[in-house]
Amino acid sequence: MRNKNLGLQEYRFLLRAIVGSGIGEETYAPRNILSGFEEHPTLKDSILEMEEFFYDTLDKLFAKSRISPKEIDVLVVNISMLSVTPSLSSRIINRYKMREDVKVYNVTGMGCSASLISIDIVQGIFKTMKNAFAVVVTSESLAPNWYSGSNKSMILTNCLFRSGGCCILLTNKSNLRHRAMLELKCLVRTHLGAIDEAFECCMQVEDEQGHNGFHLSKHLPKSATRAFIENLKTLAPKVLPMRELLRYVIVSRFRKRSKENSLRNGGKALVNFKTGIDHFCVHTGGKAVIDGVGRSLGLTQHDLEPSRMTLHRYGNTSASSLWYVLGYMEAKKRLKKGDRVMMISFGAGFKCNSCLWVVVRDLEGENAWKDCIEHYPPKNMVNPFMEKYGWINEEDPFCL
Repeated sequence: MRNKNLGLQEYRFLLRAIVGSGIGEETYAPRNILSGFEEHPTLKDSILEMEEFFYDTLDKLFAKSRISPKEIDVLVVNISMLSVTPSLSSRIINRYKMREDVKVYNVTGMGCSASLISIDIVQGIFKTMKNAFAVVVTSESLAPNWYSGSNKSMILTNCLFRSGGCCILLTNKSNLRHRAMLELKCLVRTHLGAIDEAFECCMQVEDEQGHNGFHLSKHLPKSATRAFIENLKTLAPKVLPMRELLRYVIVSRFRKRSKENSLRNGGKALVNFKTGIDHFCVHTGGKAVIDGVGRSLGLTQHDLEPSRMTLHRYGNTSASSLWYVLGYMEAKKRLKKGDRVMMISFGAGFKCNSCLWVVVRDLEGENAWKDCIEHYPPKNMVNPFMEKYGWINEEDPFCL
């Protein structure tokens, strides 16, 4: 309502979007937006948003792991939509007085899939650096990136993106295996940036009035599907048992699949990924993203519950959303030793990144869900905004 650029049609569009988004009423936003200063963010607002998150989360990480900041050999920070000088990674190094030889990577512009990209960077470094510690810091900057215009393809992001983030400690020290939570088995990255349609489907731009925002095009579902399929082609042989791969080859060779059969199959994959995967962390890019991945992989409501509940409780926290989904599984005590967890993320560019983790020990520790997990899944997830603001649909456009 503070946005003077919006009219009745935009209000109606936003009402439909938020009611159908799957997002609840307890998500988080930066201080400047809650205080009403979203149209004129300052550099101080942007840095404050990041530093409050960095220092609180890293303090907890170092305390819980009993690892000193001076023991960290690699630091990777991924914030897609904020680049400052000194860098955000330098601010962390200064705060915790890390060593002079710490390897530092400041990753920007990678979108919602940046977390797995950061993990991949660490995996590559660990191939040549033995007995090392690495910290990945993943979040997103919203304080300077709230859209104040009226373009429908851009105001949609205000309904989806929320504040959040996490820090991940990784090591290749074999003597610490007993303390680990997860072991990374493989990671696959797919990038369709060479295809114009895919490259342009998620893009930071200015609208006709000069307002900065994030444009989501009508080609986004098509590009996401294509990237997802290409990613699974590489991932499947790495994570599925041989019997399932052989079954797929036999079925593909001897069964002629007509368009009618494809429709009858509901668009589900011929490959049964549940033969090699126990849990699925699906990026909370929106209700449609979760539903689409679920249909493609033939997942049940139980499989998708962690992603749906994360979207409801925290919204789309960009690259960190996968870890909130994982946290939900941990809080619900679903993760047992030997379980295999698949993470699936999408990002601007257009990218699809996925990986496979194996649970090293039974997980049931406290995390970000500790204050609310007993209330999830809620009995009623009906969004109250239609009841509260439904009158907008009855308004006379000439009287407003």
